[in-house]
Amino acid sequence: MNKPLTKFQELLRDLFQFDCADLDFGIYRIMNHKRDVVEKFIKETLPKAVAEELDRGALAEQSEAVKELEAAKKKVLEGLAEDALDAEGNLVEKYRDTKAGKEYLEARAKSTGSRTCDALEAAVYNHLYAFFSRYYQDGDFISKRRYSKRERYAIPYNGEEVYLYWANHDQYYVKTAEYFTDYAFAAPNGVGVHFKLQAADVEQNNVKGEKRFFLPRLAEVAWDEAGGNLVIPFDYRPLTEQENIAYGQKNQQEAIIVKALEGIPKRLSPKTAGLALAALTAERRRTSDGEPVTFLEHHLRQYTRRNTSDFFIHKDLKGFLSRELDFYLKNEVLSLDEMEASGEDRAEGWFQTMRVIKAVGGRIIEFLHQIEEFQKMLWEKRKFVTETGYCITVGNIDESFYPEIAACDAQWDEWNTLFHIDEEKSDLFTSGKSKKDKRIAFLKSHPTLVLDTRHFERDFADRLLSGFDDLDEMTDGLLIRSENFQALNLLLEKYSGKVNCIYLDPPYNSKTTEILYKNNYKHSSWLSLMNNRLAVSKHLTALTGSHVIAIDENEQEVLGRLLLMQFPEHERVCIAVVHNKKGIQGDYFSYSHDYAYFCIPPTLSETHGKPIPESEWEYDNLRKWGRESERETARNCFYPIYVEGD
Repeated sequence: MNKPLTKFQELLRDLFQFDCADLDFGIYRIMNHKRDVVEKFIKETLPKAVAEELDRGALAEQSEAVKELEAAKKKVLEGLAEDALDAEGNLVEKYRDTKAGKEYLEARAKSTGSRTCDALEAAVYNHLYAFFSRYYQDGDFISKRRYSKRERYAIPYNGEEVYLYWANHDQYYVKTAEYFTDYAFAAPNGVGVHFKLQAADVEQNNVKGEKRFFLPRLAEVAWDEAGGNLVIPFDYRPLTEQENIAYGQKNQQEAIIVKALEGIPKRLSPKTAGLALAALTAERRRTSDGEPVTFLEHHLRQYTRRNTSDFFIHKDLKGFLSRELDFYLKNEVLSLDEMEASGEDRAEGWFQTMRVIKAVGGRIIEFLHQIEEFQKMLWEKRKFVTETGYCITVGNIDESFYPEIAACDAQWDEWNTLFHIDEEKSDLFTSGKSKKDKRIAFLKSHPTLVLDTRHFERDFADRLLSGFDDLDEMTDGLLIRSENFQALNLLLEKYSGKVNCIYLDPPYNSKTTEILYKNNYKHSSWLSLMNNRLAVSKHLTALTGSHVIAIDENEQEVLGRLLLMQFPEHERVCIAVVHNKKGIQGDYFSYSHDYAYFCIPPTLSETHGKPIPESEWEYDNLRKWGRESERETARNCFYPIYVEGD
């Protein structure tokens, strides 16, 4: 068995995510169309191409020289004496003038620096494995530019005096929340297995709570024998107090998976759901220790890992890997010391080896590029709006709609929750009236109530909105619920160059508000998240538009450098905002302040504005830091920044 080839083939199957090939949705469906082509390349084309290249030119001559040396060595040992050669292969002096001795010395000189065909083949596969494995990590390609055997890494830059570099700078950061979707795979016996997410209790507005886990709803596992489909519902939520005890304090998601592997099959009767049971318990693969892994275990781990890890999409994977391959060939394959020791006659063999590695590596890079480009296209593609709703104050709605509004209990329930209204309370004007009439009277007396069209039928919303001559002109606010990168791209066409101020409140990436990241690049992942979004948002601002960003000690310094890169002409002002939070930075120490960055364009910073006297400051809209703004000390937390033209 050719171990280097087998090892490299397994890596390629991992690179092309063959372990996910039985999934039939999204990017996997596209990859499945190419699976046969890629598998043929891995099993047949790759070994054949390498073998053919090694069987010609200088490498073939080197391999033949090694064979001739082995034959000459055999003649010496059999024809002269068993001790004619020492441990290092040197011929004993007294045998040098013999015919066999002369043939051996000549063959040895000819084969200096040469390697057998098997050794050359192993070297090629080992180099290819070393190159691709150093950049690949759990489904993503991570920038880890190596320099040499002595200095591990090199940082590419263009001669700047000071340069900020981060490992994921050339990638899109894809937030975990985007992957709260259903998951399906097909078992070998034709059964379709569906993991359905029923409820996801997610963190919002950067407010972090308890850690969340994927838990199967065992009681709701359903087998559709007619359709051949098995549905396993899931929740994504914090654990209850009892579950925390049951699953322990460490590796809780792993404990949940172990219990699910035991509990899910028990929900299926061998008599009525034998096919479904066979689909789950069939062997999918084996671990490195030879332990069998069932289809259920394999896909449970795939599902939970995919939804609890961040992902990256390379912006130019082909360009990156091609440049790195050239770098690798020059620094790892082309060894000047070894070439010098082998002599000039062996130089052609070194270059031929490099050509083999580059040709094969280029083919693999092209395959990977096509897959990554497809994912990039999906990510950059402007997304569809799945639902649109309008919030309209009741005073702007024609009274002919009031009876329908009065009949919509969902809207009144929301008003009760938000404002604790009592629309049925009787007074001088509503005494003796029906519930409907009381509600209509309440609407007339409360014109500032905000109606949300999501509580009404589509026909009602269409009739209501059609009554406004210019809906866009009347709309004085826009709220978008979306992944922020996609929301910014959606807004870009309409609002490009029109926004006066953008306020950002990103995750602080502190110990208790840490973003999820799948690699060891904590700060790099955070920077990529910010950089991707700032690169879009800066096109929304007008010439006089500014960015204001709240941040704390953890990322304040690198954020400042990032703003310098994204807004090189802007003035950057960073102020400390004193607060009285406790414990958000760690177990023992807590900073008493956050920061706010003001990124101001030259058109504003050059006006030389005059500060407004403190007596004219307005405190009505102070942001509350805990209860600080309710005290007189709030004046110490308020930093007004005004610009008044000359």
